[in-house]
Amino acid sequence: MQKRKIPMRKCVVSGEMKPKKEMVRIVRNKEGEVSIDPTGKKNGRGAYVSLDTELVKKAKKKKSLDQALNAQVDDSFYDELVDYIEYKQARMEIENEQ
Repeated sequence: MQKRKIPMRKCVVSGEMKPKKEMVRIVRNKEGEVSIDPTGKKNGRGAYVSLDTELVKKAKKKKSLDQALNAQVDDSFYDELVDYIEYKQARMEIENEQ
């Protein structure tokens, strides 16, 4: 059986390449709304961030998502992103235990 290629994405904060499953996609649609894209298939300009709360705090300080998406990102969105990442990490830990 042929080995499948693992899609890699670059984190806009740290700049390191990681597998797509270890990242979260942030998307800006045509109306300029910024949201989390859990499916990775929403239309619009996308940027990837590693599943690391420290990197999100760093992005908030540097306004990394503002630059990557060419949009104004509220501070409340970064808090929502931290909550989502913590949830996603907990899910990954549960899946690894099984």
